[in-house]
Amino acid sequence: MIKFDKVSKIYKDDYIALEDINLEIKAGEFVSIVGASGAGKSTILKMIYAEESPTAGQVFFAEKPLDSISRRHISEHRRNIGTVFQDFKLLNKKTAFENVAYALEVCGVSKEEILEDVPQILEIVGLGGRQDKFPHELSGGEQQRVAMARALIHKPLVIIADEPTGNLDPVSSLEIMQLLLKINKLGTTVILASHDKDIVNKAAKRVIVLEKGRIVCDDEKGKYKIC
Repeated sequence: MIKFDKVSKIYKDDYIALEDINLEIKAGEFVSIVGASGAGKSTILKMIYAEESPTAGQVFFAEKPLDSISRRHISEHRRNIGTVFQDFKLLNKKTAFENVAYALEVCGVSKEEILEDVPQILEIVGLGGRQDKFPHELSGGEQQRVAMARALIHKPLVIIADEPTGNLDPVSSLEIMQLLLKINKLGTTVILASHDKDIVNKAAKRVIVLEKGRIVCDDEKGKYKIC
């Protein structure tokens, strides 16, 4: 599904974000990427959805090198990837239903399809009875569920979750992890970047540890650790 082949990323002032990364993620895997701030977690995620490109090496998605995708077709690539962030990124003047529907509207999906698909996705994330609520009427955990529903609405091959529990209490964090595991069981590849030791350990899935831009540990059924 995803392959990094000798990938390095160097920013201005010779700051090395990634150095000689070799990594493969199979379809249907659940992978947690951990490491201290600045270790390179977000850079790896940005390369997968083609927000950043390598200084050296290549990133492949479904066996296709991402540097071969023209700017015109980047949006098509990104529809294969649902993204969930720490700060939810919801539209405050739209309801939960409207926030998810908007992701379809901008792609020209018909009203009939929207009315059919959005309630189904909201039901999957446990918000079937909350679709008419605005973000300020929802808890932090519920807002993150809306964000996850929006990420799922295009039926992506991959879900990228970048610190999805960073603004949540422990109970809500656990609920979000359980939802990510549920999504993974449906066959979706899940890539989680997190500082949250408890949820990474709860997943009991593959753990990749980054340190100063390099992979220092890659355990099939690992736990949160700094090697």
